[in-house]
Amino acid sequence: MRGTLNDFPIDVEIPSVTIRHVEWGGMIIERGETRQEADPGPLFAGLPDDRCQCPHWGYVVKGRMRFRFADREEGYSAGDAYYAPPGHRPVLEAGCEYVEFSPIGPWAQTMEVVGRNMQAMAPEQ
Repeated sequence: MRGTLNDFPIDVEIPSVTIRHVEWGGMIIERGETRQEADPGPLFAGLPDDRCQCPHWGYVVKGRMRFRFADREEGYSAGDAYYAPPGHRPVLEAGCEYVEFSPIGPWAQTMEVVGRNMQAMAPEQ
């Protein structure tokens, strides 16, 4: 399969962040771009230890991002490849662009909780 990252469907579009993803071969390929710092930690409420339970393998294209674990914080800059095991909270600095690969099962389970939390936090219309 082939596709350009900009052709992936938009999953989240808010003023501070754009996230696109596609499913290929049992994996989720995600492209994220931030315009201001984003700390999605509250979206993981309800998961074990209120942390993302999906493993991710990725590459920072531009800028910087961090993963907060219960016992440490790891930072990655443009040009870095990374592996984030379950039990993390991401923090994306302004101007960060990344590509990430995640197994669909754990990703879908995590996104179910994240989706409910996003709905609960959304302002009423």
